[in-house]
Amino acid sequence: MTLKVVAHLISRPDSINETREVLIGLIEPTCAEAGCIKYELHQNTADPTDFTFIEEWTDDASLDAHLESAHLAAAREKLGDLLAEPADIRRYRLIR
Repeated sequence: MTLKVVAHLISRPDSINETREVLIGLIEPTCAEAGCIKYELHQNTADPTDFTFIEEWTDDASLDAHLESAHLAAAREKLGDLLAEPADIRRYRLIR
């Protein structure tokens, strides 16, 4: 059974464009990672500071490897000054 992830990030209002660019930069290298099935970035239409990744991974080990990847570490460093609060990352499994 695959692992679903919802990663919710809130940008500071004055850094929306920079935040979007950093997050877009994660898509290509992440999609190339072993175990990545889906990695979609969404932006809230009512609140442009609100970004959400909807992800699907083959297993926990693949997601854990992603969380330790160099490109994600570089993005975390850039996002440190751009986000209004820490990212909220949650793992889910389909029940039925």
